Amino acid sequence: MTSIDQIREIFHQIAGVLVWPVLLGLIGLACAMIVSLGAFAREWFDRKRGRRASLENDHNALNRAAAGSSKDMELAMEAILQASGRRRWRSLGRLRLAVRVGPSLGLMGTLIPMADALQGLADGNLPALASNMVTAFAATVIGLSISVTAYLVAAARESWVRADSEALAFHAEHLLRETKTDAETRRAAHAA
Repeated sequence: MTSIDQIREIFHQIAGVLVWPVLLGLIGLACAMIVSLGAFAREWFDRKRGRRASLENDHNALNRAAAGSSKDMELAMEAILQASGRRRWRSLGRLRLAVRVGPSLGLMGTLIPMADALQGLADGNLPALASNMVTAFAATVIGLSISVTAYLVAAARESWVRADSEALAFHAEHLLRETKTDAETRRAAHAA
């Protein structure tokens, strides 16, 4: 056995070890996407009905900050807006990760069994060839399905995040103007 053959054998052994984590990763990612789809469907349904619980919670937090001391009100409102934005964008980050990782795992899940399929073909073992080809193509389909689903959900959620962020910023601006108008009215009343 030449040194090149030994290196090939090492590569084959490493790929053989990686097949299980790759396939389990695909299954885990597929399950996570099913959960994400369920959460997306629930949020879509709620939005169709005019219910946006997280936006209402953030509105209430802004209202409480506006009712507090006027000295720290602007800072408190800015902290609420930033925390809300981080929370919303963080959920999108996980979806964007699935957009990239799904096809990568699918490709790895395709190429690793293909080596065994080609070995089965060389040995004349047609059942091994067929079994490995089925695994290879299934991994590709699952990886791409994960990616497409994550991309579509992320695109819809991104528009929601932008709309919610704009609505919160508008609400905060409205509260600030309202508070300044009230303060000016009180000053005018005391001056009179």
